Amino acid sequence: MEQHVPGPRSVIIVGGSLAGLMHALTLLSLPSPPKVRILERSPTALLHDQGAGIVAGLEPQEFFAEYVRPGREIAVTSPARHYLDHKGSVMPETVEHRAQEMTSWDLLYHLLRWRVEGLQSEYVKGLKEDDRSKAQYENGCSVTAVESTSDGVKVTWQQKDQGEQCATADMVIAADGASSTVRRLLQPDVQRTYVGYVAWRGTVPETELSDAAREVFVERFTFYHTTGIQILGYLIPGRDGTLEPGKRLFNWVWYVNYLEGSPELEDLMTGTDGKRHAITLPVGTMKESVLKQQKAYAAKILPPQYAEAVQKTKQPFVQAITDVISPQNSHMDGKVLLVGDALAGFRPHTAASTGQAAYDALTFGKWMKGEISAKTYNEDVTDFAWRVQRHGVRLGQRSQFGEHPHNG
Repeated sequence: MEQHVPGPRSVIIVGGSLAGLMHALTLLSLPSPPKVRILERSPTALLHDQGAGIVAGLEPQEFFAEYVRPGREIAVTSPARHYLDHKGSVMPETVEHRAQEMTSWDLLYHLLRWRVEGLQSEYVKGLKEDDRSKAQYENGCSVTAVESTSDGVKVTWQQKDQGEQCATADMVIAADGASSTVRRLLQPDVQRTYVGYVAWRGTVPETELSDAAREVFVERFTFYHTTGIQILGYLIPGRDGTLEPGKRLFNWVWYVNYLEGSPELEDLMTGTDGKRHAITLPVGTMKESVLKQQKAYAAKILPPQYAEAVQKTKQPFVQAITDVISPQNSHMDGKVLLVGDALAGFRPHTAASTGQAAYDALTFGKWMKGEISAKTYNEDVTDFAWRVQRHGVRLGQRSQFGEHPHNG
């Protein structure tokens, strides 16, 4: 057991998505919890996940078991994984009986908001409350400055309808994503870079799939590879987080190469709102001409089951795949910490972005409880970030620009 060091009395968390909420809950679970204030950039009261599925690996499961204790199951189990060939047949040599847990961003988000600041929703209906302290969660906050002072760290931000605001806390946790404002202020040389391909994403109610599609998709982690193409899919919880068979969603992710600056990429990432979106083309903003062209491409290039899933997806969205990693997680003598995607943005092939958020929060909790030193905390989270980030680059380069061993 490390020597216990008194924890912070006040903490500002920049970013109110999964990583920020996990770190808030870790702090609120301490015997003497600090005052926690969360500054979220989005002006709306709720963040929108756009229907994203998540592989619930060991770290998220451990975090939810230790800190959230929701009193309900949070994932769909896929007991096997396999690869399809172009005709849609399962490649027998690829069948692997290894259970994996699949969940949805929106279910985890609502469970965390409920525990952290008491947000009520259908996702938590009937679940048991606890007596932990709550955080102050504020929307429409765009951070403009972070400065070390004799009293701690001063954060300045512009808040919707309120103008410039500032506050000082003992510690600041930057959980503001791969395009982190806090990281940019502290490390302007660290850049987020496009790597040559995007992820098309979408969901389809499992009941809308044909028998042939359900046979290979339901409770299976299903892949298809060909040169420059990878698509994968799995079941996730449905509306309001239900795990009831027949009410779940089939979630698919399709990686497609686009040259940076090409007319095709510019057309894809320019929405019906006329805006050229840098990283994510939101649900409901895709041009009909782009979607029609992609569905025709799917019918030509993908196995029939995946072509069907793409065809039946009403509102897909697109994420440009990027690389970014910070050389360090700790700044201002440990008073400012980068966590989750703000520290390292993983390529989604790793299925570990939520895992990093959970790992960082679990390790942070050990430090706050005196189980490890600050030095060990810093070393562990940066090692995890660098190791998995490099692994994601290898997976992505092989998938999109190399030769995959299970080319179908």
